[in-house]
Amino acid sequence: MITRFMSRFAPAAMAAATLIAITTTNIASAQSYPSKPIHIIVTFTPGGAPDIIGRLLADRMSAAWGQPVVVENKPGAGGNIGADVVAKAPADGYTLVVGTVGTHAINGALYPKMPYDMVKDFSPISLLATTPNMLVVHNNVPAKNLKELIELGKKDGKMTFASSGSGTSIHVSGELFKTQTGIDMQHVPYKGRASAIPDLLGGRVTMMFDNMPSSLPLVREGKLRALGVTSAKRSPAAPDIPTIAESGLPGFEAVSWFALFTSAGVPKPVIDKLQAEVAKILKSPEASKRLLDIGLEPVGSTAEELAAYQRSEIAKWSKVVKDSGAKAE
Repeated sequence: MITRFMSRFAPAAMAAATLIAITTTNIASAQSYPSKPIHIIVTFTPGGAPDIIGRLLADRMSAAWGQPVVVENKPGAGGNIGADVVAKAPADGYTLVVGTVGTHAINGALYPKMPYDMVKDFSPISLLATTPNMLVVHNNVPAKNLKELIELGKKDGKMTFASSGSGTSIHVSGELFKTQTGIDMQHVPYKGRASAIPDLLGGRVTMMFDNMPSSLPLVREGKLRALGVTSAKRSPAAPDIPTIAESGLPGFEAVSWFALFTSAGVPKPVIDKLQAEVAKILKSPEASKRLLDIGLEPVGSTAEELAAYQRSEIAKWSKVVKDSGAKAE
């Protein structure tokens, strides 16, 4: 009788014991985390918004935890190469990625074959910051505002727009612009912003929907002309520059965002510890001011909020890609 009773409840007891062991291990791993260097993968070349944010986080996290936090730039394939490194990393929270709207919301619809699943292969940590893109043109372009640019595009028919790679928000902002204006512009993808800007400054391409932190300094120096920002409202960093929506394309909105992810399966206590530290950094007056000054709006969301936001962005950009007929080049 006793033997029968024990065998009846043995599976439940074993399951409970296993759950307790896993919970204890997770708590212990979070308490000791981090016990070795952390690597933050930036999926684009140095100098752009993802790189700026990644290095800010690395400096502050290293100071807080007493462990090296190393930033590695792994550009290529619209950010897919760097993101894939993290998708295939061990589930221990020591390999992070500054994901973008491209790597985690757009590329799945744009690329015929993805090396990773944008949702299933990652653990969300926090939405870091958002920024509008800025429509900038070479100074020799005769258009002084959006209306004149559209008129020029319909008459000229030879306009080109640069991007830092297929699938980036810079790319799909241009595709959305093409769809709404009917202008047949040619997309010219580069391997990162650092390669695209020299051609824009040299007049070899007409325009670019660049991230504001990258383009705003060039506009302030008079090297490029800004015709609009892609957010629904004007940016506090450049209140004198109108939105594209108010300049003649109602409803036009394309916001870039940057978020911290790690590989799927990382224990929740480790995710929570990372999220809390990231939020603390982004809400500090010094870090917040530094980001706002270059056109980045710090966020510092929860992991759950990021997951919900990512789902909504995937739905939005999948439609834009489909409607525009855009493909990875």
